[in-house]
Amino acid sequence: MQLALYRRFRPKSFNEVIGQDHIVSALTHQVESGNISHAYLFCGSRGTGKTSCALIFAKAINCLNPKNGSPCQECEVCKALSNSSNVDIIELDAASNNGVDEIREIREKITYPPINGKYKVYIIDEVHMLTDSAFNALLKTLEEPPSHAVFILATTEVYKLPQTILSRCMRFDFRLVSKEDLMARLKQIFDICNISYDEKSVELIALSAEGSVRDMLSIADAVLAYSKNNVTYEKTVEVLGQNDRESVFALTDKIFDKDLGGVLETIDEIVKSGKNMTAFSKEMTVHFKDLLVIKNCKNANIILDVPSDILELYKAQAEKVNTSDLIEFMDRFSKIESDLKYALSPRVLIELVSLECASFSSKKN
Repeated sequence: MQLALYRRFRPKSFNEVIGQDHIVSALTHQVESGNISHAYLFCGSRGTGKTSCALIFAKAINCLNPKNGSPCQECEVCKALSNSSNVDIIELDAASNNGVDEIREIREKITYPPINGKYKVYIIDEVHMLTDSAFNALLKTLEEPPSHAVFILATTEVYKLPQTILSRCMRFDFRLVSKEDLMARLKQIFDICNISYDEKSVELIALSAEGSVRDMLSIADAVLAYSKNNVTYEKTVEVLGQNDRESVFALTDKIFDKDLGGVLETIDEIVKSGKNMTAFSKEMTVHFKDLLVIKNCKNANIILDVPSDILELYKAQAEKVNTSDLIEFMDRFSKIESDLKYALSPRVLIELVSLECASFSSKKN
């Protein structure tokens, strides 16, 4: 069975981690200097490399011959730690093991020294899911850990962690990965796998991932399954159930022109093409935000980062509407996103809000 892309291309060294240069630099320096802390906190959005970096770091601080702060993958310790049966790197998913008993078990076993390397590393994923009693038990462990123990706590919701835990950890904030970095990585993977692709399809997959490397590779897997290793923009749009840019521009034009019939006709075309209405609503919200950027920011071309021909389309459309109207439209579309998930007829909701916006538009500059 062929492995999913996100598993096959999971980073094994820090030089394979993308979009987190500030974290990679700090962690590799710690490995090279030997100045290892007893507790780390990796926080940030899903799919940005928290667990991958934790595993790389856990191997690197135990590696006999680290290379540029990354594990060499060749020494006996690296090979032992790569085995799923190793007991020196312990991963715990707090989402399903969030009770005090699991943390107490760690406290009982933490006194035993590592078998293969210098450190025994505990990686607790989604640590914010721990119960209050579990946090209290973890706090006692963090206060007086044995010299061979290292904790790496990972979370997507750092605000849920008690201050007592936060104050005892070295914190690293993982950023969403830029579209450019995602596209470069996806092209590299497609090239390695001998997969044909076009620029627009790669860009759409990267944009849909919203800064998450794992989400990008999961989306790419779905596209590959449908396109049979020939990734095209049209097939990518079909898989994602999203609307292309032309549809968004078309409906926006009808709204700005207060063409109620045109609004209904455009939505009818979008629905018949099989597009997802929830995704479409989100795209409309983002589109109005982009037009706000065009009207109010001098460096709009840098912020939006779109081709020059598309930028000209944005500018032309932005001339049709004033800032207050754009804020109103953005607000109205954003408010129906949650309702669309449970609506019996998402189309009617989209039609309603679009008609309201078309009736509201003042068309002032």
